[in-house]
Order: sequence, then C-alpha cells, then structure tokens
Amino acid sequence: MRVALFLTCVNDTLYPDTGRAVVKLLSRLGVEVDFPMGQTCCGQAHYNTGYRREAEPLARHFSDVFGGYEAIVTPSGSCGAMVRELYPRLGDRARAQGRGGDLAAVLAPVAARTYELTEFLVDVLGVTDVGAWYPHRVTYHPTCHGLRSLGLGDRPRRLLEAVRGLELVELPGAEECCGFGGTFAVKNPDVSAAMGADKVARAVSTGAQVLCAADNSCLMHLGGTMTRLGTDLRPVHLAEILASTEEEPAA
Repeated sequence: MRVALFLTCVNDTLYPDTGRAVVKLLSRLGVEVDFPMGQTCCGQAHYNTGYRREAEPLARHFSDVFGGYEAIVTPSGSCGAMVRELYPRLGDRARAQGRGGDLAAVLAPVAARTYELTEFLVDVLGVTDVGAWYPHRVTYHPTCHGLRSLGLGDRPRRLLEAVRGLELVELPGAEECCGFGGTFAVKNPDVSAAMGADKVARAVSTGAQVLCAADNSCLMHLGGTMTRLGTDLRPVHLAEILASTEEEPAA
C-alpha cells in the first residue's frame, strides 16, 4: 500500500522526529510512505480563528497535493479532524453562499481517505502489536480532537498495551482538556496555564516517566508546563514509542 504522510506544520517545524518515527514504523509494517513536498498548512488555524473563507484555498491545495493517494496518514488528531470533520463544512458553507460550488466535491475524497495514525494502524492495517519495545512507565493523555472529533476510543491504548517492556498506568481525569486548544491558549493564557498545570500534576501523581499523547500540539503545551514546574516527566509522541525497537536505545 502506498500512502502519503501529512506531517502538519507544527511537526514539520518543531517535531520532525515524529515524522521520521511514522515513516520508520509504517515502513517496518510494509507500507510505502511518500512525503509530498507541496504540503502546507491545512487551514485549521485560520478556521478556528474565524477566517473560514481564507481557509478554503488551503483546503483546495491539500486536495491537489494529496488527492492521488490511497490513504493520507497524519500523527495529529487536531489536523486530522480539520480534514475529516471541517473540510466538509467548508464545502457546504461555500455552496450555501452560492460560490465555490465544486468545493464540497473536491474535498470529499481526501476527507474520506485521511486517517490519524492509530486509526490507520488498527482499522486499515489491522495491527495492534507493531513490534515495539519501550521499557518505561507511561501514562496516556487522550487529546480532545482525537477523543471527541475523531472518536479514537481505545485504539491508542491497545497499541501501547502491546508494546514490550512498557508499563501503562492510568491517568486520573484523562478525558479532561489539557488547556492548549490552539488559539485558546493565546486568548486565555491564565486559564490555559491552570488547566495544563492540573493535567501535569495528575500525570506526575501516577509515577510515570513519560506522558504520551498522539498530538504534539498538546504535548508542546504540557512539555512547557513540565519545564516550568521542574518535573522529571517527559512528553513523548505515541509514534516515537511505537517506532522504538530493542535494536536501538529507547528514547
């Protein structure tokens, strides 16, 4: 199977190791992975800030870049939700306003073929044991977009439970938001920081060495909180855990 990696702006700029981990993991499972060089922002930041019309050209560009692939895989629940959940809304809105009548038809195929990484592994490839080894005590934070928009359910946990050497511990209040919320953290910094501090305190209470999530935007927020609070906890993306094997030191 030939798939495209939609890395996202945040990962491409700040967390390229997550992209490398996705390629390594999928290649190990026999998947041919392409990285289309024309990919840019999906438009989520524009859409969430109220610039819905300005997001439309970015959505069209996404379709141009990724339209020829069997599947589009992303290590980001938030950007995956933008494509899957909000691209159809963009198309419907454009049609209702009497312009861009073809936008819904243009975006529908890529929306249907876009998968968050854990969905692709469990639902498309049909695997939960990916041959990973990660000898650490880990707690998992389900991010809001993955939990509520994409409905990832227990897929990430099933993948983590199959990792050799990994001790998975329950995170109290796991389903509560970490406080990032994209532009929410900018517009409401005090509330955002308090929510992040609560989440980190609960993660620390588990005795875990690693706080894992499937979205680096949330981990960026929580990682900054960990640094300010002086904890020993480390934020690690799920893809980097699943890519780890016994042949190399676990991160």
